[in-house]
Amino acid sequence: MSCEGPDCEKALENLYVFLDHEIDTASCDEIQSHLDDCSECLNEFHLEQIVKALVGRSCTEVAPTPLREKVMFQIRTVQVEIRTESP
Repeated sequence: MSCEGPDCEKALENLYVFLDHEIDTASCDEIQSHLDDCSECLNEFHLEQIVKALVGRSCTEVAPTPLREKVMFQIRTVQVEIRTESP
């Protein structure tokens, strides 16, 4: 099977939610079945698994407290603006 059909397109579009286990069981089974039959999509899946694992291992630093506080302040500011703009 070549990696060009609609099954490939659907599998690749949903690859990240499949990797993160954030997809319903029926779709998960469908994608897994496709990966079992399509070596090109399976290779893409394995590549994304490796990248995800590498990023997970590399992102262990914690932001400095002043930066975290500044980001949280900005988030709260936007939340307040959204609440005051709502009808």
